[in-house]
Amino acid sequence: MDLAIYALVGLLPVSCLLAALVYLDSYKLIPMRWTLGVIALGFIAAILSYPINVAGLELLQIDFGLFSRYVAPITEEGLKALIVIFLMRNNRIGFLVDAAIYGFAVGAGFAIFENLFYLQAAPHTVLGTWIVRGFGTAMMHGAATAIFAIVSQALMGQYPNRGLFNLVPGFIVAITIHSVFNHFFVAPIINTLIVLVSLPPLLAIVFQQSEKSISEWLGMSFDADAELIELINSGDFTTSKIGMYLQSLTVKFEGPVVVDMLCYLRLHKELAMRAKGLLMLREQGFMDKPGEETKAKLEELKFLVSSIGPTGLLALKPFLRMSRKDLWQFYMLSN
Repeated sequence: MDLAIYALVGLLPVSCLLAALVYLDSYKLIPMRWTLGVIALGFIAAILSYPINVAGLELLQIDFGLFSRYVAPITEEGLKALIVIFLMRNNRIGFLVDAAIYGFAVGAGFAIFENLFYLQAAPHTVLGTWIVRGFGTAMMHGAATAIFAIVSQALMGQYPNRGLFNLVPGFIVAITIHSVFNHFFVAPIINTLIVLVSLPPLLAIVFQQSEKSISEWLGMSFDADAELIELINSGDFTTSKIGMYLQSLTVKFEGPVVVDMLCYLRLHKELAMRAKGLLMLREQGFMDKPGEETKAKLEELKFLVSSIGPTGLLALKPFLRMSRKDLWQFYMLSN
C-alpha cells in the first residue's frame, strides 16, 4: 500500500501539470501521440543518463554531492536538450506554447523513470521524500527543459541566422536551475515550495504571450497569403512585380520549370491558408483534420520541390515566408 502511495505522489504531480498544459493549449498544436512519444523519449534519456553518470562518477573520482551539483545537471540537461533540438530541427515546434509543452513532456518522461528507479532502489523511504521528489524534483526536470525549449525557440525566431548559438542561453539557464535545486541551499521542502509557487505563473505568462503572438501571426499571415493568391488568379498578375520577376527567370530556367515554380508558389500559399484556417477552427473548439485533398496537395508540393530543384526554390525565397512558424504549419497539415 505504501509503495502505491509513494508512486502516486512521485508521478502524479508532473503528469497532472503536463495534462493541464495540453488542455490549456487552445490551438491544440500538438497531437496527443506526439506528446506521449516525447514522454517516452524523456524516459529513454533518463535510462541513458544512469550509465553515463555512473561512468562519470568513477572517472572523476569526486564526492557524490559535488557530482550531483555540478556534473549531473550538465549530462542530464544535455540528454533532454537533444530531444528538444531534434524536434526543432524537424520543424515540430512553431510557437512558445508547443515549446513549453514538448520541453515539459521531455522532463516529465525523465522524472517518471527517475522516480520509478528510486522507488525500486529505496522502497522504504519516508513519505516526505516522495513529496519532495514528486512535487519538487520531478517538476524541476520538467521546468528546466521547458525553459530551455522556450528560450531557444524565442531566440531562434528572433535571430534565425545565429544557428546553434541560440541554444546556449537556454541550456545555461536549464543547467543553472538544475544545479541550484541540487544544492539544497534551503530545506528540501522549501525548495519544493519554490518550484510549485514559481512554475505555474511562469508557464501562464508564456501561454498568454504565445497565444497572443499566434493570433497576430494568423491575422497578418492569412491576409498576406490571400492577397498573393488573389493576385495570381487575377488578369494583372503578368504585369505585377512577382509576375515580371517570374518572367525574368525564363532566362535561367526552362519554361516548364518556371510554370512549376508558379504552381509551387500558389500551392504553397493555399496550404498555408489551410493550416491557418485549421488553427482558427481549433481555437473555436472544432477539431477539423486536414483531409485527403490537403494530403494530396502536400504530395503535389513535394513533387514540385523535386521538379524545381534547390536553385529554383532559392529563386522563389523572396516570396515565401520560411520562418520556423511557417515551416511548422506544413508539418501540422501532414498529421
